[in-house]
Amino acid sequence: MITVSIRGRKKQMLLCALIFAANYALDRVTKHIAIVCLKGQEAFSFIYGSFVLTYAENTGAFLSLGRNWNMFLKYTALLIIPIIICVAGLIYLMFKETRLYRLITGACIIGGGIGNLADRLMNEFRVIDFMNFGIGSLRTGILNVADLSVTFGVIVFMIFELKTKPS
Repeated sequence: MITVSIRGRKKQMLLCALIFAANYALDRVTKHIAIVCLKGQEAFSFIYGSFVLTYAENTGAFLSLGRNWNMFLKYTALLIIPIIICVAGLIYLMFKETRLYRLITGACIIGGGIGNLADRLMNEFRVIDFMNFGIGSLRTGILNVADLSVTFGVIVFMIFELKTKPS
């Protein structure tokens, strides 16, 4: 497996910022469209029901984990600590990371993470979800583009990590 190193701090910072911004912006735009077009509407089903668009608000984390926690615990575990981790992660990616795949996947993960954290911060802890995938009764939870960014980033990161020899 070939690993590509990043040369030049400015290029590294720019690439990280662009990938982060693209993931964050796509999440924000699609959530706005979901609010405008899907809120209060019946679900839309495509490709024989394998892709469904439906509006939902999640007051917890992954699959509503923590939705019933007290507000101190929710703010600490689902907002403050993740924001600190995301900011620290961005700083690390911009200034320390030397492997291109780690920078790209990290920026995708953090861009998606910040997208959902922004929802929590601006929408009284409600994260906008609107997509559901599956075949028959085998389905995902209702999710959003931020969730896809995080999932894509984690999967690609794991694939590269498993195929890359330690240096």
